[in-house]
Amino acid sequence: MSIKRTTLLLLTLIIAIFLTACSTNQENEQDTSSEGHGGHEGMDHSGSGEIPEGLQDAENPNFAVGSQAIIHADHMEGMDGAEATIVGAYDTTVYTITYTPTTGGEKVTNHEWIIHEEIKDAHDQPYQPGDEVTVDADHMEGMEGATAVIDSAVQTTVYMVDYTSTKGGDKVTNHQWVTESELSAK
Repeated sequence: MSIKRTTLLLLTLIIAIFLTACSTNQENEQDTSSEGHGGHEGMDHSGSGEIPEGLQDAENPNFAVGSQAIIHADHMEGMDGAEATIVGAYDTTVYTITYTPTTGGEKVTNHEWIIHEEIKDAHDQPYQPGDEVTVDADHMEGMEGATAVIDSAVQTTVYMVDYTSTKGGDKVTNHQWVTESELSAK
């Protein structure tokens, strides 16, 4: 009887170790899926396609709506080198900002990009580096309502794009924003 009991105990222990190993492996696989986004782990890759109030279509964009382009930006893993479809083209001032998320956590520096129309109660004139603003965009968790400092400001055409990630093939729709200098002809 003790041999059966010992065998049963040993078998139970082996199964428990096996299940624990499988569980740990699954957790590690899930954890690594969000790594490598260059500080954009909380970024909402796909958007609703809603355009901020007051944003105007570009009159003569280098990349027309519906055309294809290659992305040369690494805002997120799998973006650089991806083939994009232009969903929208808009003339505005684009900013890099530094802010601390309203949800807590580490300061985000030189975040690319928010546009003039995504600044709460924005002035008519573009902001300058060093100006403090309140963000009215939710590209990343904790961004909306955050106080930010303008790091850079550039008048340009920005694009909303659809693309398929070069890392894993995930489809991203209505991504906001890619600047004209971050695109090239296909």
